[in-house]
Amino acid sequence: MSADAAVGDAALDALIRVERGGFALDARLRAAAGETVAVMGPSGAGKSTLLGAIAGFTPLTAGAVRLGGRTVQDAAGVDVPPRERGVILLGQQARLFPHLSARDNIAFGLRAHGMRRADARVRADAWLERVGLPGFGDRRPARLSGGQQQRVALARALAVSPRVLLLDEPLTSLDPATADGIRSLLRDELAATGTTAVLATHDATDARALADRLIVLEHGGVTAEGAPDAVLGAPATPFIAAVASTLPGTDGPWQARVDGIEAIAEGIRARARTADGDLIELILPEDSPVVPGSTVSIRPPA
Repeated sequence: MSADAAVGDAALDALIRVERGGFALDARLRAAAGETVAVMGPSGAGKSTLLGAIAGFTPLTAGAVRLGGRTVQDAAGVDVPPRERGVILLGQQARLFPHLSARDNIAFGLRAHGMRRADARVRADAWLERVGLPGFGDRRPARLSGGQQQRVALARALAVSPRVLLLDEPLTSLDPATADGIRSLLRDELAATGTTAVLATHDATDARALADRLIVLEHGGVTAEGAPDAVLGAPATPFIAAVASTLPGTDGPWQARVDGIEAIAEGIRARARTADGDLIELILPEDSPVVPGSTVSIRPPA
């Protein structure tokens, strides 16, 4: 696929069943061309397995992955190699080539798509400026911060005009301020390029800021789907309620800061302290995304 390919054929329809050991993923994900779909769920719910199947790294037990109306993988034997799908997977680590400069990391993908070296380097410099790194072209990854490396990785991914960009927890390893900057960059560039994207995340802020639609995966199946505000505003499961409570502006009768957690038969016991100094205990589902230091906000029902 040309680096200048149009995105009109980038609609994604994935009906996926994967069975591995005692785990089974059974989910459907659709994304219109240019749409961003967020996938949320607790650890082990199947988010990375879903993305791996779309990218072509995970065999299907049943179902099919279709891009632009063309089947690129199914359980009957169709299996277009990952490099020929026009799908790029960007994870928590930037995975830049350590021996190449930032410019040449970006140019590498363009060259692989047939662009002349000189033109690829010019395009790479334009992308570095676009992601807020003008003048960084000669730096190798070791001289870049984690956030700068993710910016280069995003530029490398988008420069080749992928049909679908898969983002697997791309902000998890970054500090909050850096993550906020990358989140804003992602939102702007996905909109500007019209790239179809699937974002796997634990963070409700990512889903609300970046996605047109939100799918929640729990225990290998879809438990909720819709506009992010609709899904998070009317939680259908305890997991969604716990995630929604972390959003800014979700103040309730009180908020408390988690001092410690422990596993119990019923799930998780969280010890939390309110602003008034009162110590309370909450029994939460075992997949609740709380850690010491989390702020828990209790809200009345809508």
